Amino acid sequence: MNTISKILIAGLLSFVMLTAAAQPADAVAGATKAACHAQPTEAVEAPHGGCQMMMAPSVDFQSVKVCFDPRMGAFVAVDSVECSIHLVKTIGDSLKTVAVYQTDNTHKRHDLKNILRPVSVGTMGPYVVLLASAVNDSAYIALLDQELNVVARHDFRSPMYAMHIAPGCIFVVGRNPYGYDINEIHFDSPETFGDAAVMTHHYRVAKQAEKIKHSDPVGIGLTATAVAVVFIALVCIALLITGSGKLITRSEEKSKNKGKKAAAIKPVSDGSSTTNEQEVFAAIAAAIHLYNEELHDEEDGVITIQKVEREWTPWNAKFYNMNHYFNNRR
Repeated sequence: MNTISKILIAGLLSFVMLTAAAQPADAVAGATKAACHAQPTEAVEAPHGGCQMMMAPSVDFQSVKVCFDPRMGAFVAVDSVECSIHLVKTIGDSLKTVAVYQTDNTHKRHDLKNILRPVSVGTMGPYVVLLASAVNDSAYIALLDQELNVVARHDFRSPMYAMHIAPGCIFVVGRNPYGYDINEIHFDSPETFGDAAVMTHHYRVAKQAEKIKHSDPVGIGLTATAVAVVFIALVCIALLITGSGKLITRSEEKSKNKGKKAAAIKPVSDGSSTTNEQEVFAAIAAAIHLYNEELHDEEDGVITIQKVEREWTPWNAKFYNMNHYFNNRR
């Protein structure tokens, strides 16, 4: 046990040293991440000259299901079941749907992942902005008038899930198989939305293997960690095997001790008792024999044999059992 304890202590010390060596890299990564998130809170003019977005510490891209525009005096609501949006206005004392726009045709379709469903809605002046996306690899953003007729539309080759409307531009955020897509649509006015330029930025999320390679380019830390894990696993297996062997040995010793105690407690029989038992068995056998003899009646040993005459039938005729080939041969 002293050797095993020394091995365990050495393994724990190596693990602590590896953890301490990895801490500076994590600290640098945290500082870099904090520097990246630090953004100035001032307006930044877009390259195309029409979009000014307040760069706040954080801008939330949310999927809006219902919005209200006081200029139109109407609600715009998303219906995900029917793949449509509804324009609802107050008429008198009640709300009524004045226009409906269906984002995609769902009649008798089985490719559910390819159906373009409404994701988010918003308003921009007298127009309604709609973002529709499929699960697989397509999406589009459309500008609709107050009757929900399409004025302009832009398609994307990846699924989108949120947008942010700013003066002069619209930001649309989505995912791709490797990371994120950020699309910027710049325009001077809503009337020129159809001719607007779309800038797509692809952000690739680093995989776990790439992160490990960046923090440990040579691979010393990963190798040491793997060796330490294997070493500790082998030590644990050795401890389990040693403990199980001791338990088996103790159980065998207990069973042997119980057998010895039972043999010591068992009384020793002498020859007289054996003789008495044999006489008892003989008496019982004699009594059973006499009892069985008395059950039978006395009978004479005369046997009567009677011959029964039967009529002749061809069933037992030997003639028919013989082969006629031998009878006809000369």
